[in-house]
Amino acid sequence: MTGTARVTASTPLTEALWRRRFRAARVMFPTWARDDADHLIYLTNLSGKLEVHAWDRRTDTHRQLTDRPEGTGYRVPSRLEPSGERVWWFDDAKGNELGRWVRERFAGGGRETIASELAPSYSTGLALGSGFAVVGRSRGDEGSSAYLVVDGGGPHRLLYRHAQSASVGDLSRDEALVVLSHSEHGDSRNRALRVLRVPDGAAVAEKWDGPGKGLQAARWSPVAGDGRLIVIHERGGIARPIVWDVLRDREEELAIDLPGEVSADWYPDAERLLVAHDHRGRTELYRYELATRRLDRLPTEPGTIGRAAVRPDGEVWYVLDRSSDPPAVHALGGGVVLRPAGAPAPRGVAYRDADVEGIHVFVAEPPGPAPHPAYFFIHGGPEAADRDLFSPTVQAWVDHGIAVVMVNYRGSSGYGKAWRDAIVGRPGLTELEDIATVHEWAVRGGVADPNRCIIGGASWGGYLTLLALGTQPGRWALGIGIVPIGDYIAAFEDEMEPLKRYDAALFGGTPDEVPERYRVANPITYVDRVQAPMLLLVGQNDPRCPSRSVDLYLERLRELRKPYEEYRYDAGHGSLRIEESMKQVAMQIDFVAKKLGTRSAL
Repeated sequence: MTGTARVTASTPLTEALWRRRFRAARVMFPTWARDDADHLIYLTNLSGKLEVHAWDRRTDTHRQLTDRPEGTGYRVPSRLEPSGERVWWFDDAKGNELGRWVRERFAGGGRETIASELAPSYSTGLALGSGFAVVGRSRGDEGSSAYLVVDGGGPHRLLYRHAQSASVGDLSRDEALVVLSHSEHGDSRNRALRVLRVPDGAAVAEKWDGPGKGLQAARWSPVAGDGRLIVIHERGGIARPIVWDVLRDREEELAIDLPGEVSADWYPDAERLLVAHDHRGRTELYRYELATRRLDRLPTEPGTIGRAAVRPDGEVWYVLDRSSDPPAVHALGGGVVLRPAGAPAPRGVAYRDADVEGIHVFVAEPPGPAPHPAYFFIHGGPEAADRDLFSPTVQAWVDHGIAVVMVNYRGSSGYGKAWRDAIVGRPGLTELEDIATVHEWAVRGGVADPNRCIIGGASWGGYLTLLALGTQPGRWALGIGIVPIGDYIAAFEDEMEPLKRYDAALFGGTPDEVPERYRVANPITYVDRVQAPMLLLVGQNDPRCPSRSVDLYLERLRELRKPYEEYRYDAGHGSLRIEESMKQVAMQIDFVAKKLGTRSAL
């Protein structure tokens, strides 16, 4: 029987709506142990920050498993051993993502650090077997590697190492094979697959579609003795799954005629697939019969389904998220499975869609007459996308009378390979062309007040913000750069090793190899043209957008006497703490209120 999780939260009902949305506890999709599906783990911010919780479904008991000052488990997902007896989670220093795996008993106690004799590294995947693990690592001095770590100690066996990026994927049901994605051909954005034998690391199969064409490994068949693996390809220009019989090297194409991108997972009998169809920022679920090639739509509500999986008894669980309502974990036809108790988050305004010269846009508008002051809230990635999701941040801006415009610019995922690859060789300026097109549409259509348009975003969105303030100086009244890049050369020098490989693939080389491409895409190149005041929020331990790149940018702003404000916090690429997130959003709202006369966050 399914039931709502018995976790509690306390949210003062006298607080402003936007603060109550942040404080209301949220849960993420639970994962269960392969051999004991009643042992589950999930992330929730119930304690005030994201932490790993264990859920024993037999007794319907929940226990907070991790408790670190900066939160746990968001950047590197935690895992359950096949037996369900122990949980693995990644321990880094203040959100810098450089750390080691830790495991402890599901019921509590017995905590130990895995492979403590190896230097801290960035995680590049983890495959857990019965009594062993294949651990993916990345360090600047050793490139990417995969180690076999066996229970009971003893030397760890190196299974794989290469200077280019690689990551560990799923382990076959018989635990004899592990799939690895790699970019030995030099393009980390479009990877090849290699299947290694456990425990000696011998390569038993290879798959690559050639230059510019990537493959992603999904899951092995859950049936013992079945060596089939789901693989996602883009041979037709849009993501589609195939079933690869690895040892026979045979592919089974799937008869799926849907307009958007498609991924798949197995039903327990391995005779059917659970298909997720991602189209225009929303998700549908289907069941696909392999024998008959029949595709049936499953009855789910409109919105984004961030995760879905089939339980061993055949029940489909999925987490449903949409702009107006906070997410919850549902069972198909069975109601809510996991939702924190306590005061729910107040509802928000629903996003509306728009198509602007082929660019998909979401808009969230406050009540009252338009045009509104408008925040062009630019997503990161760049291979991410704005979706129909519940965002306390977006709703906070709307509560303060500010329209929010979200742009799925070229480079965004979910719209096919050609759209995502359109920025290769010319990143930054390409996306800003699309953002400018949408800005002109919003002004022309009466949504946005042309004198009160703000551009902002986090990560790649923060990078695009600083680049826009220098290359489009007359378009923006203010800028808000959240964990941004100020000097791309410094960022490349300091960032985590996998991102160096990603940048080289995106730009067509390193800064030494293609210096002009980096120069024209570098915010610091245009700092003398900046007119609008800006607010910068910087994580001091950020390995993705390192703080030194902002230091150099701010040094130039000061030399040029350009107006700016900054805030630094002791965490990595964003905070996992509710209070810190609320503080930063209030700071941004008050910055805009001070400059443009909108409502403050009081």
